Amino acid sequence: MIDFKKIYAFFSHLSRREKIIFYVALGFFVLTILDRLIIYPVLSKVRSLSEEIREEKAQIKKDLHILAQKERVIEESKKYARYSIQDLSTEEVTTSLLKEIGDLANKTGVYLLDIKPTGVKEGTVFRKYYVSLSCEAQMEQIINFMYSLESSNSLLRVEKYNISPKSEGSSIARCSMIIVKTAIP
Repeated sequence: MIDFKKIYAFFSHLSRREKIIFYVALGFFVLTILDRLIIYPVLSKVRSLSEEIREEKAQIKKDLHILAQKERVIEESKKYARYSIQDLSTEEVTTSLLKEIGDLANKTGVYLLDIKPTGVKEGTVFRKYYVSLSCEAQMEQIINFMYSLESSNSLLRVEKYNISPKSEGSSIARCSMIIVKTAIP
C-alpha cells in the first residue's frame, strides 16, 4: 500500500525550484501517457476512417459515371444484340453458318466443291467459328461471293484465300478460303 505520509514528507523537503521541475516532469509524463493510451489510437482510427471514406467516395464517383451512361450502354448493347447467339449450341450455330454460306454462294453463282467446319475458338467476349471451303466460278463471281460474305450482317470475314485458274487458259477459277464468323455468346 502507498504510504502518503512518506510522499508528503518527501515533497515538503523540496525547494520551490525542485517542486516546479517535479511538476513539469510529472505533467510531461502524464501527457505522454495520455497521448499513447488515448490520443494516438483515436487519431489513428480517424485517419484510417478518413482514408476509407476517400476511397468509397472515389468508387461512388466512378459508379455514378457508369450509371450516367446507362442509356448509352443500353443503346450500344441493342446495336450489337443481333450479333449475339442466345441459347444455341455450337452445332446449331455451325449449321446456320454453313447454310448462310451456301445461300450466299447460290446467290452469286459460285459452285461449292467442299465446305466443312474447322473449329471454334473461344475468346474472352466472343466466339469464332471457322469454316474451310473450296469453290469454282468465274473470277467476278468469286469476288462478288467474297464481298457478300464480308458485307453480311452475321459478322463473316474471309480470313485466308487462295485463287488459281481451274486449268490453263480457262476462264473459271478455283478458290479455297477460310471464313470466320464472330459471335457474342
